[in-house]
Amino acid sequence: MFNQLGVIGCGLMGGSFALALKRAGLVKRVVGYSKSPSTTERAKKLGVIDTAAESALLAVSGSDLVLLAVPVAATEATLKAVRHLIEPDVLFMDVGSTKRDVVDAARRVLKDKVGCFVPAHPIAGKEVAGIEHADAQLYAGRQVILTPLVQTDPVLLQKATDVWAAIGCQVLKMSAENHDAAFAAVSHLPHLLAFAYFSSVAKQPAGRDFLSLAGPGFRDFTRIAAGDPVMWRDVLISNREEILKQSQRFRHTLDALEHVMKLGNHEALEDLIRSASDMRAGWQMSNPKPGGTR
Repeated sequence: MFNQLGVIGCGLMGGSFALALKRAGLVKRVVGYSKSPSTTERAKKLGVIDTAAESALLAVSGSDLVLLAVPVAATEATLKAVRHLIEPDVLFMDVGSTKRDVVDAARRVLKDKVGCFVPAHPIAGKEVAGIEHADAQLYAGRQVILTPLVQTDPVLLQKATDVWAAIGCQVLKMSAENHDAAFAAVSHLPHLLAFAYFSSVAKQPAGRDFLSLAGPGFRDFTRIAAGDPVMWRDVLISNREEILKQSQRFRHTLDALEHVMKLGNHEALEDLIRSASDMRAGWQMSNPKPGGTR
């Protein structure tokens, strides 16, 4: 049980975390801050938070658990705004989709206080943003990746593990570098491709007509192109080194497919398609058990 959760960024991710902790009986009081006062007022009316803070610093004041749910590019500025009230026994976490930049920012800003910071990336979300879409079940049955620093307090790391597990997450731990390399491949590049592909179709002279004929396959393939532009702008920039590596790998594979198509080589094309089809058929998405850790 935490006495007070301070949420900095009352949107989908921060709001859902607050609701999940409330539902699980893990927190007595939630204080929230967002740049827009109307957002925090809305969060209060919806019962997501109990009190609206006038600043990020006031959201930290009196909190023994703080969640930074801001765009990754805003992490460093947010930490600078609150570092004066950071106590060594207060658990600080974020929910950013990239981790190396977050870890570097924490080291620069928090210095000797960095031991209280546990970087986190819950693998959850929706195509819609905003506090009105906050959901107490958003994290249930999902994975959360923790990327602790060498200096991270083991007691607070265990607290972070326990709180995510208590709201139904499977908790994994890895380095920030490995995290960013992995998610460049399985999350960030797919979003980049979805943005580019949908735009390439929609902006053609006959794009409107083409879209009117699109079916479930097109819908499913392009679903993630409706993601939050600000969040994905920051993710793609902050992890661009790893994403561009994956983009080059994708280009090579696409080039190979295009090459055999140009040659009209039926057998080679079928072999490439079959290889991908067989690998996809043999792959299963991880199905974490709620509350599990590994």
